[in-house]
Amino acid sequence: MKGPIKIAIADMLISFFFDPAATTAFYAAGSGADTLISMALRFPAQAFGAVGGALAIMEAIPEQYKHMIEGPSVKVDTHTGAFAEGVLTFAITFIVLLIMLRGPQSEIFKTWFLSIVIVTLVTFGSAYTGPSMNPAFAFGWAYVHNQHDTWDHFYIYWICPFIGATLAGWVFRQFFSLPPVKVKKT
Repeated sequence: MKGPIKIAIADMLISFFFDPAATTAFYAAGSGADTLISMALRFPAQAFGAVGGALAIMEAIPEQYKHMIEGPSVKVDTHTGAFAEGVLTFAITFIVLLIMLRGPQSEIFKTWFLSIVIVTLVTFGSAYTGPSMNPAFAFGWAYVHNQHDTWDHFYIYWICPFIGATLAGWVFRQFFSLPPVKVKKT
């Protein structure tokens, strides 16, 4: 497989499959089959998976481009970055819950709406925190650059996204009922 294809696949896996904030939001919204125990096991696995993906990207990328890969980074003071990451995570999580659980039936429209929301929020948040809106994604890149063990990283990229995701799940649960479970006829 060519280098850019490997990088794209690894980045997609990090971004979409290793997101503890999303897992938390769906749990808080009452959707999904996760329990607190399964999430306690899943979160470290997601963090290790993100580190593996970030390391795989750094291995696959040509040497002359490695200095350009940094992952999310705070561009404002700590509290502003934390607030921005929490609000952005709340917004993206709430909208994802809305689109996925109450949105259109068409997968094309769901994908289109999600793309617009994600690009808009990432563009907006790029002036503040990178943005990550995914604790495992931020941890993976912070680990690669040996910045994963600071209070600022924990505060901005773990605590605030979890608060934002949990609040988004609770607000969604309060104002929207979950779609009815479809029962297959035998």
